[in-house]
Amino acid sequence: MLQNWLQWNRRAKQWLWIITLIGVMAALPIGYNRMNTESTSKQVEYVFDYRDLIEIAEYSAKPQDFISQHLIFMKEAGISTMAVYESSLRELMQAGRLTYYNSKEAALLQGKLETPGQNFTYILYSGSAEKEQIGPIVRAAFDRAGIVYRDWSFDGRDGLVVELPLQNSLLQPLGFDPMSLERIQAAGFRVLPRLTDRVLPYSQEEAEATLAQLKNYGVTRILFDGDKVKGYTDNAEEKSLRAFAELLNKYQIGVTTIENLKKEQSGMTTLAYLTDYNIVRLYSLSPTDAMRMKPEDIADRFLLAAKDRNIRMFFLNGAPASSQDKSAVINPLDNLYLSLKGEDGNKGTIQRLADAGFAPGTAEPFDREYPSWVKMLKGIVVIGAIALIALLINAFLPGTLIAVFLLGIAGSAGLYVLSSSVLEQALALGAGISAPTLALIWVMNRIYSRTEGNQRFVGGADWTFRSKEKGQGVVIPLSSSGDAGSKWVFEGLPARRRLGLAFSWFIVVALMSLIAVPYVFGLLNNITYMLVLQQFRGVSLLHLAPIALVAIYVVFYTGHAPIARIRKMLSTPINVLMVVVGLIVVAAGMYYLSRTGNEGQTLPFERPFREWLEGTFGVRPRNKEFLLAHPLLLVGLFAALRYRAAWLFVIIGSIGQLSMVDTFAHIHTPLHISIIRVFLGLGLGAAVGFILIGVWQLLEGVWSKWSPALKRIFAE
Repeated sequence: MLQNWLQWNRRAKQWLWIITLIGVMAALPIGYNRMNTESTSKQVEYVFDYRDLIEIAEYSAKPQDFISQHLIFMKEAGISTMAVYESSLRELMQAGRLTYYNSKEAALLQGKLETPGQNFTYILYSGSAEKEQIGPIVRAAFDRAGIVYRDWSFDGRDGLVVELPLQNSLLQPLGFDPMSLERIQAAGFRVLPRLTDRVLPYSQEEAEATLAQLKNYGVTRILFDGDKVKGYTDNAEEKSLRAFAELLNKYQIGVTTIENLKKEQSGMTTLAYLTDYNIVRLYSLSPTDAMRMKPEDIADRFLLAAKDRNIRMFFLNGAPASSQDKSAVINPLDNLYLSLKGEDGNKGTIQRLADAGFAPGTAEPFDREYPSWVKMLKGIVVIGAIALIALLINAFLPGTLIAVFLLGIAGSAGLYVLSSSVLEQALALGAGISAPTLALIWVMNRIYSRTEGNQRFVGGADWTFRSKEKGQGVVIPLSSSGDAGSKWVFEGLPARRRLGLAFSWFIVVALMSLIAVPYVFGLLNNITYMLVLQQFRGVSLLHLAPIALVAIYVVFYTGHAPIARIRKMLSTPINVLMVVVGLIVVAAGMYYLSRTGNEGQTLPFERPFREWLEGTFGVRPRNKEFLLAHPLLLVGLFAALRYRAAWLFVIIGSIGQLSMVDTFAHIHTPLHISIIRVFLGLGLGAAVGFILIGVWQLLEGVWSKWSPALKRIFAE
């Protein structure tokens, strides 16, 4: 019975590889559909923070003239949109709409003594136009909060006395400044309003009045200010998110999500779903970067964001800063203008992005299509991923292939009912780990068959013997413990033959690892990943698990008597050297993980080098792939056919295989960019690897020539 079961598993192995390849083929049309979606939104929009312009203008002799002048400069530079905020008394005073005082200041203004026991807010409008347009939003805010106020005037100017301390009055949220909206529109700019969820409780009537007002100014998209979207706070009781989404859909207004926030704005994912993902991604240039970065560096950053991360809006910030050297308050506006327009014959940001296919205009969401056949193909991809994972498990637990595959089918069906998103991510992670691991196991067995003589097929328990007479290397004699003997150098294969085998294996390993790629983009084919509303979890596990599994396989599953080898390893006393090596491995692993994912850390000199690669090739290959992992893998394959210890290079080189798969886990990066990046890394990595092999051969020749003399010297 056991023999029959093992025979069924051996036959099933071939069928599961066929199912795996069918899953790969099924994922390709899904990837093509995604590429079509990514091509539907190509316009980019440049936005400046109008509040920052007002703050900068405060440090000029004539603030209003300064604002008017720089609105013209911004229009000429290519900025098309102004971001405006819900107002406050402080911002209205900065804009010159009104002036406010506390009780003591108001008494001094009127030449009177302060009224004892009174701490009120006094407001004076700057003129009749301000009273007519600003007065209603001020009174509406105090009415909503139930605060008592009355009319007041001084020196021909009308205003209010508010029975609330000034500091509290300054915190009251007001509506949008209609005078600023009119000025921005008259200057030819679009408006990007920034809404908050500070106006509580949520009122559907007020929200609709606000959106209707904004729609009159041509608003097509809003950006939320703060850590939550409008309607989130009262959503549990009032279902306000759904109500606000209905208003957005009614007025055909989309939303904007900000890249690299420490925490996503609460309620954004729900609101995105309710608005049918009418969303664009925005990159915000900080005031510090706007001041300090060179214009060409800003252009490089924006180009990379649009091309590699689907950014379609660029938010420019500016802030005044004191300069001791210039004895003045400076601002970054001129630097921003140069970065957008260019100088001295160099193309600016707008022209460079336009040349890359991202013309300036109104940012639009992706026009996504989800044909009915996608769901059917995705089901095939799911089955293929389960087959691939089962093959990996069977490589470590021979004879379990059929059972694991059937359990995987049943478990996936149950998990789909609970959470389809968790199922997709789990299978994508499993496939991402399985393909590179199986590829490296395959090549380890090929190396073993060419050196020590035994070969184990990937995913199965079959063993074959290659004899010395067939020219496949020297068979290593076994020690009494059952382990391979102590021979560390294998003879028999010339360098040219080893180079040919190493390169062919390098190609096969890469292709086997890339089997995981269609599973990643096929399973994670959802607009939420493209918009980074949802992220692929398990990146750290993807980077570590295959390395650990391959190391375990080499130690315990190659050679003879693995049980005896495990017993011997467990009984070996721990010494200081082992502890030191272990600490080094842990430190290297932590540093390796610190460089993975979206928040990966880089060395200071790497950024200029990355920018050079981006400018030279158009798409930047990953440094760790073409400078480290791929060359080491090729060198390791070449050297391992002669030196036992060179297997370590192969294990380290596995990092490149994992990195290739991880590249496609960044779903917000266009698929064609990831494809170019991976194959460019492979090509450059192979070139560097050939150079290192040449250096290796040179050093080996030098050692062969001079080592006998050195041995004689030391012997004497």
